[in-house]
Amino acid sequence: MAFLVQQRALSAAEAVNALRPFYFAVHPDFFGQFPREREVNENSLKQLNGYMENLQKPDLKLVRPIKLTFYIRDTKESSEKQPGFRSVSFILHTNDILSTVMNVLTSCSLPVEHIERHEKSFGTWKTGPDGGESFHRPIKWDKSYYTFTGFRDPEQELQQTKRMEPTLHGWLRNSEPEATKKHNASLPRREELSRLKKELCEKFLLADIRWQRSWGVAHKCSQLQSLTRLSHQNPEDLINLQGHTVVFADQSDMNASGDVMLGTMDVHHQWTKLFQQLPSYRSLQQQTDWLKERISCLLGGSQVIHLGPVQPIAEHYSTLNAFHKSLMSRRLHLHPRSLHGLTMVLDNDRSTPSLHEMGHFIIPINCDPLKLQLFLQSQAPEARSRTQSINTGPNFHLCIPYNYFTVA
Repeated sequence: MAFLVQQRALSAAEAVNALRPFYFAVHPDFFGQFPREREVNENSLKQLNGYMENLQKPDLKLVRPIKLTFYIRDTKESSEKQPGFRSVSFILHTNDILSTVMNVLTSCSLPVEHIERHEKSFGTWKTGPDGGESFHRPIKWDKSYYTFTGFRDPEQELQQTKRMEPTLHGWLRNSEPEATKKHNASLPRREELSRLKKELCEKFLLADIRWQRSWGVAHKCSQLQSLTRLSHQNPEDLINLQGHTVVFADQSDMNASGDVMLGTMDVHHQWTKLFQQLPSYRSLQQQTDWLKERISCLLGGSQVIHLGPVQPIAEHYSTLNAFHKSLMSRRLHLHPRSLHGLTMVLDNDRSTPSLHEMGHFIIPINCDPLKLQLFLQSQAPEARSRTQSINTGPNFHLCIPYNYFTVA
């Protein structure tokens, strides 16, 4: 069955909403300092309200025309006798609410777009097969409403916010040409970076070359070029690098993982000195591995791992040595393989042990051995459960604590 469009009389509530900009322009409360204009508007509003009430009476066939005069507030400076006001007079001779509202607004030179945009809500309604009336959308206030009230226009604020804070999609779209231009311009440098890295790794049998920070391609190239120049001048100095991963970092040293860190602010002399010390660093790394094995035997087969910030090998050895001595001071009663498969991280800044959400223990180096034993025994089942759920879960991902650092 086709829908039938019929004319519907505007209700009193809808008329009030439609005339809201008009009311804020002529309301007597805004004319407190102008008693004459205030009185004129009060009388005219009473007549207008009475006129509209008569239009709603079902038995009234004809309404007597009336002449109304209003003082309209202006937002701009006026040349009238009374600054800020303009006088408007008009005659009402309409026979329905909608026509009356339109007549009032147009006579006062106030916008009527908010009525025209919602013509379906004000002037017509639709009935379907069941005879039900459709939902009427609320009025979208005209700009004059916010002008006269001083209220903020949410639509205008939203548009300003959108202009001031572009969306990610818009920013990406606008930045795409510049990003493409820079990417194409960097291609020769990227190729040079790959070539230099490959040549150094093959020549000195390096495991890898990495960077501690996200430096630009040009910066990385200059660092590799500097290392290449040193290899040409003193190739024998780089022999000790064989098998190591070279990391361009903030300082020159060997880290806890055995990677050779080259300080980007250091000169060749400092790099050369580090290369000469690598044999002693390797000896220290072997002692570090031995301490980890001893700690593992004392703590039921759990393994000490390093996930924290970049730590020099000497500092890491000192931490392990202090923790090992603490464990040796008390006799622990842990089965040799009771904690096998679990891991722990030593933390200098903590005072109590805890279990990380990823399943590894976080242990203070000065933790009392007996309290540590009780903690490990009580938390071992939960640690295994978390470790297993992380390793076998459908959304497995590596989660590093906020203060941890991984070399990229």
